[in-house]
Amino acid sequence: MKPKPKFWKKIKRFLSHHGFIIGVILLISIPTIFGIILLMGVDPYQRRTILASSLIWLPIGAINTILFVIFLYWLHYGGSSFAKLTAKGVKSSKVNVHWDDVIGMDEAKQEAMEVVNLIKDRTKIKRIGGKVLRGLLLIGPPGCGKTYLAKAIATESGLPFLSISGSEFVEIFVGVGAARMRKLFKEARSLAEEYGGCIVFIDEIDSVARRRVFSVFGGTEETNSTQNQLLAEMDGLKADDNHNIVVIGATNASEDTLDPALLRPGRFDRKIYVDRPSLKDREKLFEYYLSKVKHDPDIDIGRLARRAVYKSPAEIANIVREATIIALRNGKESVGWKELSEAMERVDLGIKHRRHLSPKEKERVAYHEAGHLVVMYLLHPTDDVFKASIISRRSTLGVVYHQPREEIYTSDKERLLANIKVSFGGYTAEKIRFGNTSDGVLADFQNATQIAHTMVWKLGMNSLGLVGDLTAIPPEQLSEELRSKLNQDVQNILSSAQKEVEELLQQERHILDRFAQELIAKEELEYDEIERIFAEYGKTNPRFGSIG
Repeated sequence: MKPKPKFWKKIKRFLSHHGFIIGVILLISIPTIFGIILLMGVDPYQRRTILASSLIWLPIGAINTILFVIFLYWLHYGGSSFAKLTAKGVKSSKVNVHWDDVIGMDEAKQEAMEVVNLIKDRTKIKRIGGKVLRGLLLIGPPGCGKTYLAKAIATESGLPFLSISGSEFVEIFVGVGAARMRKLFKEARSLAEEYGGCIVFIDEIDSVARRRVFSVFGGTEETNSTQNQLLAEMDGLKADDNHNIVVIGATNASEDTLDPALLRPGRFDRKIYVDRPSLKDREKLFEYYLSKVKHDPDIDIGRLARRAVYKSPAEIANIVREATIIALRNGKESVGWKELSEAMERVDLGIKHRRHLSPKEKERVAYHEAGHLVVMYLLHPTDDVFKASIISRRSTLGVVYHQPREEIYTSDKERLLANIKVSFGGYTAEKIRFGNTSDGVLADFQNATQIAHTMVWKLGMNSLGLVGDLTAIPPEQLSEELRSKLNQDVQNILSSAQKEVEELLQQERHILDRFAQELIAKEELEYDEIERIFAEYGKTNPRFGSIG
């Protein structure tokens, strides 16, 4: 015979099942009972007043509670305007960006073609046991065509394009970003069911993809929850192969700033680096954008492309657009070399604004820029002088506009020393002509000192035979004697460079004076004028060939 459970065990089991309800009843009833007891001892008039006010506030409190719960639900699950999604799907035919429209990024385009093939041949890939592409990351400087490339992938693959900026997920309210991320992928799945696939493009993805920060107090940043939702959604795509959804992220930031969880296999594991265009790519870009405007047929596209070193496609488009405005201002019917040259200078140097200078100050500025010009032309191994001006731009009173002949991504000791010497050109020219200098040399000194310090402390270009980045060593671990020797090495580099520049300008004083007088008279000298003056003194361009 089964023994009957003891009474206290029955009570314990009852409380385990109904303890929460009993606790709520007690929590409500005990204050109510005490309240009634207290009211019984109050004057009848006051009692009626208290009861009436309580009855009035009871439904108001209930309504407020209900509204608060509804607000929280909408906030977290996408029902409110806070979580409203601005991204809308666009059919591939309406995106209408084909491979032929993508100019100036041949290598990136080749890799993108492979991505399109992976999207189209997903069935074949699965048949042989391969993994379907889920995430693609486009990395590169701004204005280089990452968004354009993503649109081309959508067009060529025949899938609808769903685009949104990473900043749209960042809100002050907790949970809004995650709600929008859920709605984004819900929309993507809906489009994928209708059209057989979808491209989700998140621009500036670093807004929500940077390394997560966790608080020691247990809290996290709002972007953490958004990123966690993105990771969960991408894992959901991996688990559900029925939806042909590919997520493309674009960023200008370094890979190191992104969270490692996003870059692991199965998420954004395929990367395309979209860099600035090469010389041939720049020629194609200028031809493309000039074909859209009226321009002189005799414009040397090759020379224009060589001058536009390091320019992105967006900057080249802006140069042509700015040149058309300048042509209209000058009353011309078409864009010529002069307008394109002025547009490039405006983009790089800023808009001219004439300041009224006294004759003495104008002469000082002219000698300062002439010193930079002569040293740059005769001593620099890579950069050509395209223009010299004593017309104010931004915060400067004058400028020598120079560019390398081709893209240079590293600087050797010769080039670094040449940059220091060019920085001393203005200082030395003022010293030779006036016997003193001005505060106009401050920026030049800062640049020269920074280069010399980097050479000695970081690049192993010191006379002590020390290698490695010495700035990585805590200062307290370096002796005072060693720091003194390194700083003296920096000063030796600066002094030696300045001495060489002074010897050069003293030797070529007649050329220095000529350029200073030309600048005083004309205010600006173009590349061809500079070359002609040097040729008059028997000086040929020390760099190979000629861009003219």
